[in-house]
Amino acid sequence: MSSSSDMDAAIFCADLVRSHDFARYASTLFVPPERRRALFALFAFNVEIVRVRDQISQPLPGEVRLQWWSDMLAGKGHGGVEGNSVASELLLAVRHFRLPVERLSRMIDEHQFDLYNDPMPTLAALEGYVTDTASALFAMAGRIAGSRADEIDHLARHAGLAQGFASVIATLPRDAARRQLFLPLQLLDAHGGSLDDVFAGKQTPRVRAAIDQLLGEARQHLDLTFALLANTPPQVRMIFLPLALVHRDLVRMSRADNDPFLPRVNSRLSTLWTLWRASRSKSFRGG
Repeated sequence: MSSSSDMDAAIFCADLVRSHDFARYASTLFVPPERRRALFALFAFNVEIVRVRDQISQPLPGEVRLQWWSDMLAGKGHGGVEGNSVASELLLAVRHFRLPVERLSRMIDEHQFDLYNDPMPTLAALEGYVTDTASALFAMAGRIAGSRADEIDHLARHAGLAQGFASVIATLPRDAARRQLFLPLQLLDAHGGSLDDVFAGKQTPRVRAAIDQLLGEARQHLDLTFALLANTPPQVRMIFLPLALVHRDLVRMSRADNDPFLPRVNSRLSTLWTLWRASRSKSFRGG
């Protein structure tokens, strides 16, 4: 039987995800209730390490925060582990669902890149970053939903690449404003685009060509993911429901009149509506 403090920790994680990652929070509502607590723990952990960049002004404090999470997973926690709701819930999920600690640790390691303003050098480097972050998150959520690693990893990799590449374009206004570049410099250089134009928020034809190439890569991974989902058990398919939002955003971002440097916030009602429609469609394109 769960204690009051355990339930408080579970509620804290759910609230954290709802506040900072509403898309994943809403998609989790379509998953069987007995799996939600572990999913909220996983997604709350992701929120904690992703938002480190937003909470610091210099890289070193961010390194310290990420190291705390690494130490916690390695069993070398030094203070605050028992009192940290996300840490306690994550460790519970790791034990119950045999989540691979090494993949969680790699997620932390990859997010060290976020702390600095070095540009993402190549498409291959971005693929590695996304595979160890967004794809890993899909893979571990799939395990919680009841899938074996050999069944879920290939699907999760392509799902994460579609979502991750789309996210690079979606967050371009924020990243450009703080002179951070996740759009691979390789693509920008290949089309003759200027880093200064990106940081100034100028949608030149050459910058747009680099963006369109990455959008094309995202569409390819999304199409392959949708094809693979056709043979995925229903209880596991719901883990990939956020891809309906990726599909919606790729359609919008691919339009010629879309300004990639114009910040856009989707309403929670719009997110829920898209996910609900997609949950009733085998293709997830219903949204």
